Amino acid sequence: MHPFPAINYLAVLVAAIVIFVLGGLWYSPMLFAKRWIALQNRTEEQMRAQAAASNMPLMYLAAFVCAFLQALVMTALIGHIGAGNPIGAHHGAILGFFLWLGFVASTSYATALFSGKPKQLWLIDSLYNLVSFMLAGAILAVWR
Repeated sequence: MHPFPAINYLAVLVAAIVIFVLGGLWYSPMLFAKRWIALQNRTEEQMRAQAAASNMPLMYLAAFVCAFLQALVMTALIGHIGAGNPIGAHHGAILGFFLWLGFVASTSYATALFSGKPKQLWLIDSLYNLVSFMLAGAILAVWR
């Protein structure tokens, strides 16, 4: 058995796009933007000013690269776990849940405790990660 399973880069790209688009929706005024901004003790005007002073295209590119890396690592794990036994969307979503619980939720919560950030801010950010990991897990498990 090869130490690294074959990777379907098109599936990884699609999962990364889903993660990226979900992030845009999650942090938009349609969902959690207003509460997320308020929990940081900032105003929408301050956020707009920060965005104007930042290199937004580079920030979006970096966010997409992060989403791509998440999908790439997840598909490698799915390949190892499902080697010889294909797993379905349900199992991929469960894997996404456990990856989130063990690596994202636990580490980010410990950081949030010591940083003094509001728990609701952690919850908004962490639930985005949960949903994105579960969606990516389902996509990547089915489309190997």
